[in-house]
Amino acid sequence: MNLDELRNLNLRNIGSWPALPKVLLLLGIVVVIVALGYVLDWKDQWETLETAQAEEGKLKVQYTEKKAKAINFELYAQQLTEVEQSFGALVKQLPNRSEIDALLTDINQAGLGRGLVFELFRPASQEKMAEFYAELPIRLRITGTYHDMGAFASDIAQLPRIVTLNDLSITNDKGTLVLEGDAKTFRYLDEEEIAKQRAAAKAKGKK
Repeated sequence: MNLDELRNLNLRNIGSWPALPKVLLLLGIVVVIVALGYVLDWKDQWETLETAQAEEGKLKVQYTEKKAKAINFELYAQQLTEVEQSFGALVKQLPNRSEIDALLTDINQAGLGRGLVFELFRPASQEKMAEFYAELPIRLRITGTYHDMGAFASDIAQLPRIVTLNDLSITNDKGTLVLEGDAKTFRYLDEEEIAKQRAAAKAKGKK
């Protein structure tokens, strides 16, 4: 079929057209219908399908993670119990507010009991507050023998409460050893103090 024959086709009498033009016209109509369907309806459905597929992928990942946690739940529970027990044991080593004075006396007595002389024993005027505990630094200046100072450090480590020795320096002053540094003890905060700390941290976070 040549170009002249295509030009002479009568759109009002499509039924008399040859087979090839009819097929081409039918294919054109189908293409137009598909294009209109995509633009008017199917496009949104495809986007919805892609979103659903992406969500399905996320849900599969979440399911896998939760399944793994469920399988290991007993192990997690056991580990949590062990952590709570360890934490409880540490908390018991922290004195409360009323026990601090007694602990300071214990530190002082530990040095005196080893024959050391305290030239300086000065607790800080203000505690350093953390989330659930307070730290109290104590500035020390002690004179005595090297052996007695070593015994004093050992006694401090064996106290039932947590006390650490920090930033220590030892000098020889005309045959007498002088130890300077900081002892730090800690106490746990009561419920009211913990609430204040959390409120202060929350207010700081909002700024």
